[in-house]
Amino acid sequence: MSNLRILVATKRVVDYAVKIRVNAAGSAVETANVKHSMNPFDEIGTEQAIQIKEALAKSKAGTAEVVVVSCGPSKSQETLRTALAMGADRAIHVDSDEELQPLAVAKLLKAVVEKEKPDMVILGKQAIDDDSNQTGQMLAGLLNWPQATFASKVELGDKSMTVTREVDGGVETVKTPLPAILTTDLRLNVPRYASLPNIMKAKKKPLAKFAAADLGVDIKPRLQTLKIAEPPKRQGGKLVESVDDLVDKLKNEAKVL
Repeated sequence: MSNLRILVATKRVVDYAVKIRVNAAGSAVETANVKHSMNPFDEIGTEQAIQIKEALAKSKAGTAEVVVVSCGPSKSQETLRTALAMGADRAIHVDSDEELQPLAVAKLLKAVVEKEKPDMVILGKQAIDDDSNQTGQMLAGLLNWPQATFASKVELGDKSMTVTREVDGGVETVKTPLPAILTTDLRLNVPRYASLPNIMKAKKKPLAKFAAADLGVDIKPRLQTLKIAEPPKRQGGKLVESVDDLVDKLKNEAKVL
């Protein structure tokens, strides 16, 4: 494999360590004055692309260019700069202040793919804000490309890749030709931390910007969120005197037996 171009999709989400709260209207999660960061699964995808680039360079089997893309408001550029600091080569920001649902994102990414013509597109299996787990599969359908989802191991071959993917019953190994769509699972890798020198270098790396309208994509939402509510507070536990008491409470109070 000589020259490889990898497109990695990233999303800016509320940081995983932040305690989520519903806004006063009960219509959405509160995002004002809340720390945001790159979606963890997308961070794993970025790391995988960089590892492929480094492996090709080390083996002298070829070269790879890692291009990161994010769809969303202007602050999404912060997420792109993080990916550039990790080792990506350049970035693309599709600017939109509208609500972007999975189908809209898939359509925008399809337009970017048609411009960039990558050999592989890597996405996180899902975003931790909506947990939809749809964008990668929708993108594969729109492009009519093969897909390998929930990847825990990736091996590149000659114009193909072999992917170990996590399924309910264990693991499954699939082989697919390139170009293809790959979505990442948690056990694929451990993302690196960006060093201070690389953070400074990232500020000078190219970042192209497009408006969603420029790509000629209909991003109108297809779904309407009616209500968002926090789960009920968990009640305190009870101490029981014996196994018989435990069985009685599980049977008659919890009704799980």
